[in-house]
Amino acid sequence: LAYAMTTRDDHLFAAKLAETAERYDEMQEAMRSVVLADAKLNAEERSLFSAAYKHVAASRRSTARMISDLENKESDSTNKGKIKEYRDKVETELEQICNDAIELMDKHLIPACPDAEAKVFFYKLKGDYWRYLAEFHKDEKRQADCDKGMESYTEAKAACAELDKTNALRLGLALNMSVFYYEILQDQEKAIALAQEAFDEAVDEMDNLSESAYKESSSILQLLRDNLAQWQKAE
Repeated sequence: LAYAMTTRDDHLFAAKLAETAERYDEMQEAMRSVVLADAKLNAEERSLFSAAYKHVAASRRSTARMISDLENKESDSTNKGKIKEYRDKVETELEQICNDAIELMDKHLIPACPDAEAKVFFYKLKGDYWRYLAEFHKDEKRQADCDKGMESYTEAKAACAELDKTNALRLGLALNMSVFYYEILQDQEKAIALAQEAFDEAVDEMDNLSESAYKESSSILQLLRDNLAQWQKAE
């Protein structure tokens, strides 16, 4: 935002204000400042950090996919070159967002994690950003993204041992990690096995949850079920 912000609380308020106004680039900058002021985030602040970076990344991911489709359909070589230049510009922006998020997690957020839930949250998120990079990187860079993504998701899964099988964060990790297996590593068998295991372990214990926890976890279970139906149909 244009006016000066000094304290961590000021940056946090600015992030919430920017989110309400749907000005996500400003929300991202504000949450970056929150992390640099004090990286020990509570659950609400973790959600704000995730939302800020996910929104700015999502808009670039969507644009990059759309431009890539246009590039593939274009027959004129001159126009194709112009489209590629524009795609490169958008992908560079996306790369900067992903690298910034990963660096903040590596240097500040993960070392400051107070408990297992925070560790799962940030290692999962870190895996997501390596996955986003792998979506458009090629050759050696893509392989490095895949290796680091797998490492991050594996760290998150290890930290999950302390969380209930119905925990929404644990289920969300299974969802995203299985997508990583399916879409990035092209390992349909492992994707299906991971999603099925998470679904089966949680579904029988859902009745023990509070109403709010049930709602959150059941929505992720539905996404797991939808993916399983689609992937098994494609086999």
